[in-house]
Amino acid sequence: MINRILETDKNISNKLLVDPEQWILKGILSFLAHTGDSWYIEILLFIIWLLSSGTTHTFVAYLAGSVIIQALIVIAIKFMIKRQRPAGNWGRMYRQTDPHSFPSGHAARAIMLSVISFGFNLPVLGIILLIWGMMLSLARVALGVHFLIDIIAGWIIGVLLGFMMLGFRPFFYEIFPFVF
Repeated sequence: MINRILETDKNISNKLLVDPEQWILKGILSFLAHTGDSWYIEILLFIIWLLSSGTTHTFVAYLAGSVIIQALIVIAIKFMIKRQRPAGNWGRMYRQTDPHSFPSGHAARAIMLSVISFGFNLPVLGIILLIWGMMLSLARVALGVHFLIDIIAGWIIGVLLGFMMLGFRPFFYEIFPFVF
């Protein structure tokens, strides 16, 4: 049964691959796929944290800490499951540093950020991050670094981690008051 599901996932994911000859579309998808890289997000959040104060300062600090926790959890899951990435050439860096595709850390991260934004009563940002997260996730399938099930699992994990991080807010505020 599992093998049949994985084979179906592979077939559907292959149908979503972008044609390498469509270099403009591939370039747009590549840019979009990289916008979810954790180090870019962390750098952006750090700059905003340095330049902000008040609730924005607290919010971006919370997002940055959440991204770190999310990355550690997803990496642990990836190394337990060890599903190999789809064959392909795009994303050489990902293939070398993280050969495992399940679940998608990019998908989990983007959706988690969206859930946290809603939890901080920032619905416009939450919607923007939700749309961005879905687009970057599907871009990663189209570029061949993830299967569709990797993305769906990432979305589910992102929702769960988002709610978990919101639930732990008082704990983190108490333990790390100097950050917030």
